Amino acid sequence: MQPLHPLFFGLILTTGIYYAAKLLYRRVPKVYLSPLLLTPLLLIMILTQSGISFETYNEGAHWISKLLGPATIAFAVPLYKNVQILKKHAAEIVLSVLTGSLLAIVTTAWLAKLLHLNRELAFSLVPRSVTTPIAMDVSEVIGGVPHITAIFVIMTGIIGSIIGPILMRILHIHGDIARGILLGTGAHGTGTSKAFEFSSLSGTISSISMILAALLTLGIAPLIMSFL
Repeated sequence: MQPLHPLFFGLILTTGIYYAAKLLYRRVPKVYLSPLLLTPLLLIMILTQSGISFETYNEGAHWISKLLGPATIAFAVPLYKNVQILKKHAAEIVLSVLTGSLLAIVTTAWLAKLLHLNRELAFSLVPRSVTTPIAMDVSEVIGGVPHITAIFVIMTGIIGSIIGPILMRILHIHGDIARGILLGTGAHGTGTSKAFEFSSLSGTISSISMILAALLTLGIAPLIMSFL
């Protein structure tokens, strides 16, 4: 089976499945039906069962990846709308994100060492908790493989957006600021998407936490990894 228009096939297939999954999630808001989890699983099933190569699929789908940068920049809109709240809680946000970023880097490096991962794979894993474009840059700087890092970033985002709300219920975290910091720092863009489901403020705080975590990781990851 070969698509008639390879240039558009991957794009149409991906967006079609995503919007169908989104409609389903609105009707049945269960975590296992999240579009961010359901869409890649369905795409994998379709490609493997149909015999369509990834290269053919990616001829059109790669345009979606290119939208990641502009989508990240678009988070500036809610930041601007809530600038006064951000100023008021600046100290808490910076301290919390700095702590979370440091823990993410150190614990990931420690886990990689515990599992006896080779140096290249370990360094690819370290920047997994920040948004993909910056994570790939950090990975390249410290000696990892950017494309492997991208896989870890996606996995971290999906798992974080699933586990995050569960932790909030267990720990009785109800504040918009705390929710935003938790999801933005731990699950970057995917977590931010989930944070907006709670409230606009949670999404805004998650946006700035994600951006701040990325910048902090870009600065401190190479320094920390040089000592580990």
